[in-house]
Amino acid sequence: MPTNDSVTLWLNQVKDGERAGVRLLLERYFQRLVQLARSRLQGRPALAGYDEDVALSAFKSLCLGAERGRFPQLSDRDDLWRVLALLTIRKAIDVQRRHRDHESLGEPNLEQLLSDEPPAEMAAEMAEDYQRLLGLLDEAELRSVALWKVEGYTNEEIAEKLGCVVRSVERKLQRIRILWAEAVAE
Repeated sequence: MPTNDSVTLWLNQVKDGERAGVRLLLERYFQRLVQLARSRLQGRPALAGYDEDVALSAFKSLCLGAERGRFPQLSDRDDLWRVLALLTIRKAIDVQRRHRDHESLGEPNLEQLLSDEPPAEMAAEMAEDYQRLLGLLDEAELRSVALWKVEGYTNEEIAEKLGCVVRSVERKLQRIRILWAEAVAE
């Protein structure tokens, strides 16, 4: 089998729940993910040792999501790297945010920093902010687009749901971003 087909083969194995594909992809991408996480955590000495944990957490999210069909557009090495990089960056940002939020409560532990659940107070505040931002969207269609995006739908999938072209979805998302940025600035 040609080398350039191996990543796609392994990716399909991961989607099918086969552990061999997980191991091979981890061997291939782990160091790149660690380097990416390290670059995102740079300048935060307290988080210096979290780069590998962030990379593993991102990889785990990818594998579980792929098995559950969460990434329907994931079909080749380019898609794979985009998803892995995005997950790693998001995990690094989450670690930084949790670290900052827990600094006043004492030294955070690894479990707190990498957990998928924020503290109850933060979750309540986030839910209130989310509802407030959704309330700023005066059109039902804009609210639907925002909800679908948060649920992980791609622009293409949203366009299909709305029966429009992708560019229309992009314009709606831009409108949402502008409205929300103005609200946050106030």
